Amino acid sequence: MDSVISGERVRLRKKKLSDARNDYTWHTDAELVKLDAAMHLTISYTQYLISYVSELHLLPHTSHRFAVDTLDGRHIGNCTYYNVNDTRGEAEVGVMIGDRNYWGKGYGTDVIRTLVNHIFGKTNLNRLYLKTLDWNKRAQQCFTKCGFRPCGNLYREGYNFLLMELQRHQWLTQPKEDPPQPDGEAKVPNP
Repeated sequence: MDSVISGERVRLRKKKLSDARNDYTWHTDAELVKLDAAMHLTISYTQYLISYVSELHLLPHTSHRFAVDTLDGRHIGNCTYYNVNDTRGEAEVGVMIGDRNYWGKGYGTDVIRTLVNHIFGKTNLNRLYLKTLDWNKRAQQCFTKCGFRPCGNLYREGYNFLLMELQRHQWLTQPKEDPPQPDGEAKVPNP
């Protein structure tokens, strides 16, 4: 049995080998790579798969990656919290909806809310932060809806980023649109 974190529109689950094909497609898509300020992959799928298998088994304890599925089980993206620093009580979050059919329909917002609720509900972390390209207004709007606030700017590797953060005490006091499920988790059978 794998633990699944349920939201209103999505389920976050542990990454698995069958996600590799979608992930490769998304990491070789010029528009998605640009939105993520990442390098465009130029390696073959076979080379990517070798690296992917290693990453699935060697993920450090400071990084937690999830696949994003629709409620009917379609893999549409990924999210993560990483650079976990227990001493400082903080972590960085990230999200990517790779399937364009799910853009602009609230899935990204639900992913962030679900991930934030899980992190603040299940860990001792007190601050979540992220960076988004300064021109990516759609992402900024999503993060703002979820309670993140601008906290600075960063220039790195030719990109200008807006830094945003959400503190636990802010999360505790923000109005909840929908009450979270008890624990925010549900058990589903292993496929």
